[in-house]
Amino acid sequence: MQVRVLGSAAGGGFPQWNCNCRNCAGVRSGAVKATARTQSSIIVSGNGIDWALINASPDILAQIRATPALQPNRGTRDTGIAGVLLMDGQVDHSTGLYMLRERGRPLPLWCADPVYEDLTQGNPILKVLEHYCGVERHGIPLDDTPFAIDGVEGVRFSAIPLASKAAPYSPHREQSVDGDNMGLTLMAESGRRVFYAPGLGARDGRVDAMMRRADVVMVDGTFWTDDEMVALGFSKKTGRSIGHLPQSGPGGMLEWLDSLPPGTRKILIHINNTNPILDEDSPQRHVLTAHGVEVAVDGMAFEL
Repeated sequence: MQVRVLGSAAGGGFPQWNCNCRNCAGVRSGAVKATARTQSSIIVSGNGIDWALINASPDILAQIRATPALQPNRGTRDTGIAGVLLMDGQVDHSTGLYMLRERGRPLPLWCADPVYEDLTQGNPILKVLEHYCGVERHGIPLDDTPFAIDGVEGVRFSAIPLASKAAPYSPHREQSVDGDNMGLTLMAESGRRVFYAPGLGARDGRVDAMMRRADVVMVDGTFWTDDEMVALGFSKKTGRSIGHLPQSGPGGMLEWLDSLPPGTRKILIHINNTNPILDEDSPQRHVLTAHGVEVAVDGMAFEL
């Protein structure tokens, strides 16, 4: 099983187009040692030819251009994307569907019922696509039952609901329901596993158990502190209140990752432009390194 990171940043990417925080201004000027990133998405394949796209970011066209495996050139119109799986209905994970509209046949799409509802009503992307390629929608079981994505051989998937937040246009934004967001396990034929959760708002026993079964965990790296956006004057909302568990502090992601079995590979993804871990020379980045935690970057790839 091959996994590749197409994008590793949170919504807005890094640097964010209108942001002049220390990170964004610093990466533009070269004053901060950091790497630009597009909005979060990964792909997974069992044969290196046919891939499942996990989340479709607004940056999908640039990500495809940067990933030759997604254009195998087997015909006059071709793609290595066999199907798309959406883990939530957020703008930064679904808007890229518009960019895939030139398909000559319906786009195979896997998503939970609440996400399908949001993307046909609150933000009707899927309704718009009916005027182009159309969508062949498949549901996702949320009880850890394994399922397959047609055309992606050698990989099985399973999902559980996460404590997080629905999209702002969702009718259950303030009262989340199961399926607004999910944690996803990718299983190779060898039995090895990756647990993927770019939006993870709280620790619970079920998610903890899935992380402990995984060889690699790729989890929410949005904020370093819970009040990060508040302290910078960018928002009145904390990280936890919008569905993202911060890395630092009691009960934070770093404490959770420290508790995983020895040998677990630990990677943070969906990193907000304000997060000091983007600065490779920052004290926060050195803390992660000391704890054996990696920071995802566009193009990162590994095989299980």
